[in-house]
Amino acid sequence: MTITINSEMYSQLLSKYQPRIIKTEAENEEFLKVVEELLARQNLTPEESTILELLVKLIEDFEDKHYQLNYSTPRSRMIHLMEAQNITKDNLLEVFGSSDMVDKVINGELEIGLPEALALGKLLHVDSSLFFYD
Repeated sequence: MTITINSEMYSQLLSKYQPRIIKTEAENEEFLKVVEELLARQNLTPEESTILELLVKLIEDFEDKHYQLNYSTPRSRMIHLMEAQNITKDNLLEVFGSSDMVDKVINGELEIGLPEALALGKLLHVDSSLFFYD
């Protein structure tokens, strides 16, 4: 299913947030605040979701380059987004099917599969590729 983006609304968001390649820690912190603001909203518009995905990607690129010791994994991204959005393990039952599977993924005993990555993307309002291994 293709999501239709309203060009005018998206242009307004681009103008408001001015996403760009992050070059400094201050810019990274600025965009992290915007991401937190967007994640705190209940129902993002398709335009807001698109901006959120873009900002998360820009932040990841900056942090991958500057914080390689803190390299994130699909599991750590999931946990971070869960914390940021107040998502509980119970919310993951629909994604993984059982509390045992949820526990195994959270504890790092089981990797996130493709169907689960797609479901997590929808649940957490981000691109599902965040939950794939590079």
